[in-house]
Amino acid sequence: MTDRFVHLHDYRTLRTDSWRTAPLLVAVALIAFIAYAAWATLQNADYYSAPYLSPFYSPCISANCDHVTVPLIGSWWNLSPAFLILWIPAGLRVTCYYYRKAYYRAFLRLPPACAVRDAPKSYTGESAFPFVLQNAHRYFLYLSMLVLVFIWWDAILAFKFPDGFGIGMGTLVLLINAVLLSLYSLSCHSCRHICGGNLKSFHGRPVRFKAWKVITQLNKKHREYGWASLISVGVADLYVRLLAMGIVRDLRLW
Repeated sequence: MTDRFVHLHDYRTLRTDSWRTAPLLVAVALIAFIAYAAWATLQNADYYSAPYLSPFYSPCISANCDHVTVPLIGSWWNLSPAFLILWIPAGLRVTCYYYRKAYYRAFLRLPPACAVRDAPKSYTGESAFPFVLQNAHRYFLYLSMLVLVFIWWDAILAFKFPDGFGIGMGTLVLLINAVLLSLYSLSCHSCRHICGGNLKSFHGRPVRFKAWKVITQLNKKHREYGWASLISVGVADLYVRLLAMGIVRDLRLW
């Protein structure tokens, strides 16, 4: 019995299912998105095809943008305008509670799966650098809400064609992307905390209570909204890019 116990104890886990599959898929998906986002950002071109603006470049705040949203930065900025914006949604996702779990398991193996031993021998939690920066999550949420306003503005402008009101395939792509990004942001744990996490009682606060209830329901699907919005952002940029490069033509539905 003792020999058998020692033999089993030497295993990292007693799980016999394919627990490695989930973190592997997460790692592949995140690496693929990061690689594409970095490539698209460095292109500094083909991000606007009237009336569509890629969400990677929204809002376009430098004067040398192909489509200037708000000219806050002068023409001295000669790098990709996406650098001025992407750090905000990137910071939101990196510090997101769900994504922490996802990439901690996929890349750091902290732990790689439930009931599986951590790979590192020591554990510091999020009290040491750089993990202590995760505490900035709520501030990235505030900034992302501002960016989200411009994402919706771009979705509205996607109905405005040179010949008047219309609906194209790109209109639907940008609109769906705006909806999914909104669901992801509103289902955020910090957003739920803002509505009611700091209250001892909802008595006398019916508006905050209703908002908290709605966000609590959305929060149950936060993981799904996170992946769906990540995919939609990439698809939206790719669609606008293909239009700008003349590889595909936009299908006018109305």
